[in-house]
Amino acid sequence: MFSTKALRAPRATLMAALIAVVAAFGASPLPAAAQAASEPAAQAPATAPAAAPAPIEVKAPAVAEEAVENPYGLKALWNQGDVVAKSTLVILLIMSMGSWYVIFTKLFEQRSMLKSAEASADSFWKAPSIKAGASELVEGSAFRYIADAGIKASDHHEGTMVEQIDKHTWVGMSVERAVGSVQSRLTDGLAVLATVGSTAPFVGLFGTVWGIYNALVKIGISGQASIDKVAGPVGEALIMTAIGLAVAVPAVMGYNWLLRRNKNILDRVRAFGGDLHNVLIAGKR
Repeated sequence: MFSTKALRAPRATLMAALIAVVAAFGASPLPAAAQAASEPAAQAPATAPAAAPAPIEVKAPAVAEEAVENPYGLKALWNQGDVVAKSTLVILLIMSMGSWYVIFTKLFEQRSMLKSAEASADSFWKAPSIKAGASELVEGSAFRYIADAGIKASDHHEGTMVEQIDKHTWVGMSVERAVGSVQSRLTDGLAVLATVGSTAPFVGLFGTVWGIYNALVKIGISGQASIDKVAGPVGEALIMTAIGLAVAVPAVMGYNWLLRRNKNILDRVRAFGGDLHNVLIAGKR
């Protein structure tokens, strides 16, 4: 008869073997799985900083640019300059204003005389007589002055002393004197331009020498030739030179230009005087 006890022994042995296998193989995966689960969690903080977010551009607030005043400019020259430097600047300023005043006034005067020359060519010589033509000219103009002088000399050729000179010579002398007066009037002021053009560079050069002298004095007092010690005086010297040239160049150019225009006007004035003389001698008044 089959005994149940014999069956229980192998079954117990089998169960014990299974328990041992499960204990051997089942216990090891759990720590490995836990370690595998913990590694991504541990690596996550380590890899997270690698993917940093894109930087946000922060615009700096607009800062207003402050105007830096030039410490070696013309304003600084006037504020820091001594009496000699300021006096030199004032002299150059007066010379410049005088030259420009002469240039503009002479241009206006020459323009008026050119208009009078055109009027004399259009109306004076087409008049029936010299007196009628003179009345057509502008009062106070150069051509009216010459015409009046010629008519007066022709009408008043009388007297003991005047009669000793023939009428031809007397009228010619009167007209020539009138032309000479007009020429003197045209050349008025040109001497100012010539003086300014020839002396302004030397006045500026004097300011240059004075500025260099001040630079040498500062070097001697400080005992060192640093740039901050000599920049101011040397800058003054250069500015003085530039101002002297800026005053002289327009004066010289204006002088030459006005002189050339005067020559053109004087040619017309002399031609008018010569024709007037011939007409007066011919007796057509």
